[in-house]
Amino acid sequence: MATISTHQSYPCVHRLSVRNNDDELERIENGNNRTHSLCEDTSSELQGVISMETKGQPDSRRSSFTGTGALARFTHFIVMVRNWTTRRMHSEDQRPDSFLERFRGPEIKDVSSRDSNSQSAIGSLEHQAKNKSQGSLAHFNVNNSNNKDEGKKDWYVIDPSENLYYRWLSVIAVPVLYNWCMLVCRACFDELQTKNLTLWLVLDYLSDIIYVIDSAVRFRTGFLEQGLLVKDTKKLRENYMRMPQFKLDMLSLLPTDLAYIWLGFNYPEVRFNRLFRFSRMFEYFDRTETRTNYPNMFRIGNLVLYILIIIHWNGCIYYAISKSIGFGIDTWVYPNISHPEYGRLSRKYIYCLYWSTLTLTTIGETPPPVKDEEYLFVVIDFLVGVLIFATIVGNVGSMISNMNASRAEFQSKIDSIKQYMQFRKVSKDLEARIIKWFDYLWINKKSVDEKEVLKNLPDKLKAEIAINVHLDTLKKVRIFSDCEAGLLIELVLKLQPQVYSPGDYICRKGDIGREMYIIKEGKLAVVADDGVTQFVVLSDGSYFGEISILNIKGSKAGNRRTANIRSIGYSDLFCLSKADLMEALTEYPDAKKILEEKGRQILMKDNLIDEEAAKEGADPKDLEEKVERMESSLDCLQTKFARLMAEYNSSQMKLKQRLTRVEKTVKIYGSGYLSDGLDSSTDIELGKQ
Repeated sequence: MATISTHQSYPCVHRLSVRNNDDELERIENGNNRTHSLCEDTSSELQGVISMETKGQPDSRRSSFTGTGALARFTHFIVMVRNWTTRRMHSEDQRPDSFLERFRGPEIKDVSSRDSNSQSAIGSLEHQAKNKSQGSLAHFNVNNSNNKDEGKKDWYVIDPSENLYYRWLSVIAVPVLYNWCMLVCRACFDELQTKNLTLWLVLDYLSDIIYVIDSAVRFRTGFLEQGLLVKDTKKLRENYMRMPQFKLDMLSLLPTDLAYIWLGFNYPEVRFNRLFRFSRMFEYFDRTETRTNYPNMFRIGNLVLYILIIIHWNGCIYYAISKSIGFGIDTWVYPNISHPEYGRLSRKYIYCLYWSTLTLTTIGETPPPVKDEEYLFVVIDFLVGVLIFATIVGNVGSMISNMNASRAEFQSKIDSIKQYMQFRKVSKDLEARIIKWFDYLWINKKSVDEKEVLKNLPDKLKAEIAINVHLDTLKKVRIFSDCEAGLLIELVLKLQPQVYSPGDYICRKGDIGREMYIIKEGKLAVVADDGVTQFVVLSDGSYFGEISILNIKGSKAGNRRTANIRSIGYSDLFCLSKADLMEALTEYPDAKKILEEKGRQILMKDNLIDEEAAKEGADPKDLEEKVERMESSLDCLQTKFARLMAEYNSSQMKLKQRLTRVEKTVKIYGSGYLSDGLDSSTDIELGKQ
């Protein structure tokens, strides 16, 4: 022990640090998480320093931050705090859900897409170990298959599907909207430009800086090629330059502000080229509509924004036309600004906005035009107003109908059932129970048809959604814990949700069992024949009915139910039919044996199995099912045989036609023609004949 303790020296500490880094590099190559590696490396070196400095110190001196070992003790305290915070921050990453991982499978980890800080920290280690680990997984990045310049510097590429790209769109949309709203207003209202010149210059050039950064972002924005993110800088640059928006972006970056040198700062219209970057604002709106949980409300707000911008532009243009014709010349133009009431900037803008709103909404009540150019402008405004009015009515109407579509569909179902019950003269008690059942579905938002909503998704994503939604319930079901992942995926896709009212019987003793049930939410009671005496209460995660649908050999009950199960309150259950279970178990015979063995043990425990009958042999019902499967297989073989016969007859017909052409050729050219062979020109003539 003394020999071991004397080896604590600085070289040993450095060797320990390098060894930890090598282990960390190995974890990276194997695709494991390394978010806390930097803390571990630093902690190992600090621990070495602490062990050296605290060596030989008495316990009384080690418990204080003063004295000779104060630095070591203080460093030890910092290391303890940092390790504690690291464990708290990464507790979820260190303990993944093994149940959910069975369905997702191993994920491909992209080393090049990690944080830049982590890359810089391990950059030297990767360079040293590059020759030793060329065949490792870390150097085989699937996403880099489209990157031909592997020897070049790895530039950061933005993935359009990530949140970072969406956040940047929200940033670039602000200066675009600013230019679209304020440039035309400043160009028409001179007071607005001259009184706040410094503010406008700061905002203008700040938006220009964001425009330049956005162009750099566009050059670094990746795209998908063969389903993989392209990271080759040359391809990214060429892809952006081929886009039609590239020319408009370059036009928006032209330094037209240089015209201020000759024209002065009172002509903000020289910056109208900044309006060409409108596509970024539209892209932000499209992605927000996809991401938001209230798409209909966002569409209405987006439509109102477009209408306000059009009214704003139209009012500014009206003021500009009035200024060019002359204020107060006639009744149509803006009144004379020499009047104090109409000389204020706020009154000018509000008056023009009011006039534009009345005109575009086709309400009228505005002074009639006098000159030809005024008539032409009003006609154009009326046409634009009709289009706006039609757009508002159509879009708002469709949005409102979409918002109430689910309610209208649900209400139509209730109305049809009410009409049926009235026509068939159903008792009032049963009618009230049915209406309460529908109310429960609507209030608890359980009226959605899951199959209809998820029908466009592939089976794999459907299974993952079902597992994520019902994960807490499925974890409690022991029958799922031992099955293969493939079987679980098929079973989860076949589960049918059902809701039962208070007092409803899920199954009665002696009924033919065609389904098994899994309790998602609610309480069920196993009751006696009188329906009052309760033997046991089943809660979330419990399942029943699997005995009657497994057709276990020797079962005294056969496929009959062995108990009465009644719902205490409203209960949500998953139903799995016998046909779906058997269809899934045909591909998983081992799982079927496990389920049958579990069912046999339950029956033996309850003394409901005839062991002699179980040992006799195959159940006749199983033989019937096998015969049915053989018949279906025979039908498939007959279909394939008929297809082969059709192909055979077709080939025979073609062969007869070729023999007929050969006979005609022999008659024309003689029997010696075949021995001499056919030249190319004769082949062509024969082919034409």
